Amino acid sequence: MADSGVNDGIDALENLPREARVNQLRNMIETLQIADAIAKEGYLITSSELADLMDVNASAVTSRGEYWAWRNWSVSRVRREGNQILWQLERLD
Repeated sequence: MADSGVNDGIDALENLPREARVNQLRNMIETLQIADAIAKEGYLITSSELADLMDVNASAVTSRGEYWAWRNWSVSRVRREGNQILWQLERLD
């Protein structure tokens, strides 16, 4: 049986007015541009910052392991500073 929560979310998006859907696309583009800038500059970001960028809980970031892909980027756990895990984004070709 399919996950109705996912389908409900898709139906809800499709039922939004066009202006709201375009606004969500603008927000997504801004998020992707931020991720690109982080990768390009080689910035390291914390789990909570990465979670904010991905729009997930920080625990969802840390539970994924040392190396994984998110959209157009590979995400690598680089090191720990104090109680913070630092991550690096690299653009996938």
